[in-house]
Amino acid sequence: MGKVTINITGMSCGHCVNKIETALKEQKGVGKAKVNLKKGTAVVKYNESILTSDKITEVVGEVGHQAELAN
Repeated sequence: MGKVTINITGMSCGHCVNKIETALKEQKGVGKAKVNLKKGTAVVKYNESILTSDKITEVVGEVGHQAELAN
């Protein structure tokens, strides 16, 4: 399992957090996704042979938020 931290902008409430976590967890290969509203981040554990970190950021974008890999 790989692990990636993503910086997310545009979150303002718990609904945003739930929407992003749900979208990430629905992806085949995601083992765990935890979004932190205060920090503006998501930590995702995923199967690297099924999913890429780029696809994870793309999923966040599809639900209306900007996302980029943290350094």
